[in-house]
Amino acid sequence: MKGSTHRRCYCRDLKTGRPLGKNCPKLATRKHGSYSIRQEFPPREDGTRRSFSRAGYETLKAAQADLDHVRALLGLAEPNDPEGIALIAAMLAEVGEEKAPLPDVEETRRRLKSGQDLIGRITVGEWLDQWLASKRIRKSGISRYETDVRVHLKPRIGHHRLDRLRVSHLSDMFAAIADANAEVLEQNAQRKAAVAELTTVPWKGAEHRARRKAMKAAIDAMPPIRRVTGPATRLHIKATLRAALNDAIGQQIITFNPAAHVEIDPVRKPKALVWTDERVEKWLTTGEKPSPVMVWTPEQTGAFLDFVAEDRLYAMWHLIAFRGLRRGEACGQPWSETNLDAHSLTVSAQLVQHGWQVETSEPKTDSGFRVIALDDDTIEVLKRHRERQDADREEWASAWVDTGLVFTQEDGSWLHPGKVTDLFERLVAASGLPPIRLHDLRHGAATLMLAAGVDVKVVSDTLGHSDTRITRDIYQSVLPQVGKNAAEATARLVPLQRKAEAEQARKAAKKDKEAQARAKKKGKRKKPKK
Repeated sequence: MKGSTHRRCYCRDLKTGRPLGKNCPKLATRKHGSYSIRQEFPPREDGTRRSFSRAGYETLKAAQADLDHVRALLGLAEPNDPEGIALIAAMLAEVGEEKAPLPDVEETRRRLKSGQDLIGRITVGEWLDQWLASKRIRKSGISRYETDVRVHLKPRIGHHRLDRLRVSHLSDMFAAIADANAEVLEQNAQRKAAVAELTTVPWKGAEHRARRKAMKAAIDAMPPIRRVTGPATRLHIKATLRAALNDAIGQQIITFNPAAHVEIDPVRKPKALVWTDERVEKWLTTGEKPSPVMVWTPEQTGAFLDFVAEDRLYAMWHLIAFRGLRRGEACGQPWSETNLDAHSLTVSAQLVQHGWQVETSEPKTDSGFRVIALDDDTIEVLKRHRERQDADREEWASAWVDTGLVFTQEDGSWLHPGKVTDLFERLVAASGLPPIRLHDLRHGAATLMLAAGVDVKVVSDTLGHSDTRITRDIYQSVLPQVGKNAAEATARLVPLQRKAEAEQARKAAKKDKEAQARAKKKGKRKKPKK
């Protein structure tokens, strides 16, 4: 196949306006004009000719290097492989149209042998759609991925070619998310300020009514209150993209994963704090929670359980508070895996909320499958709950829905996890106790076990954690009295002279006090002489 290099310029005849081409007298000067290359391809099936052309080379050496590069790419296909030749020709035609750099020879060889697309026109958005369609995980996981793709990834980077995605593109994406957060916060503040001002305008009077009407119209025109994309969500967006690009690498579509190298703000998980008297007092004054994750003291937990003692789902609240089951695990616990005689239950299923739909599922990880020991009091609570459920079954008769679950609605059907959370929040508010989430009741169970001196490995297994480090990292809250006892025990280990002197002074003062008490008592016994 013919190929050539030639030098040309764009000078025109001053009279006719036509290009001078090779007749330009300045071409004798090396720096005048530029070099071009042209490489013929095998003709198409219909006999039409095709070629690769590129101009603008400053030197003959640079032009010849690219021509050799084009010939090396064409040489990757065997002479008796018309399909391979056609693929390479189509790739070079696209490169020429887009004025893109010539593809690497070895990379093209690898793609050709593995049957991959040489053109590489697939975009990030198209790949994310393919990747989502290929995932075979539970619906809740797919839903999280789909949200990241639909809301953030496709709108911001979906138009980029997959093989040309760079770290800078991702940095720009997260910078744009931060800018959008600032805009949302500003608009939220404006709307809240307008609503607050509206409450100050009186209802009576034509002038006031007109003003209220105008203010309501202005508020309706404002964007609604929206949530920002927080640090945890940004981290999940990065993780979703990284997983999708790793699969693209596994299929040899790309060789580099920019999501593995982009830097975003670190996520600091909130630590669990205990509702001490001081924190409760501040909450009563300001209405603010010290942390998103709060834990009740043993006294507060007992007060709540006493308050809900007659609630139909008391056994569920009791089980979560003492044994730390997750919401979905408690809702999906079957009687067949609850052995009251052996004082244990096996967590083998859960109810998962997908949107507002509910489905049954296995635990997400191997550590989720676990056997949990039950104390005598919990056994008695579950026995009373079963008796009440048996009475409900007789009352509903043929209308009873036999799900076989421990905790159900009045007719035996599944509990909706979202409604369970709503019920718990209403009960907490009615009890007058400081607020916690339903999941915080599980945190409280972990804190109580650690405070009781239970080994962290046993606590981790009970909670279904895959590693004891997770247990240590999450449950850093210490009940006040436990912390004080630990501090006293630590202080007693260090011998200090001032401590010894203070202890001697304390003992001497104690002896003096006892002697004075004995003397006073002896004086009372002596009766005065008449």
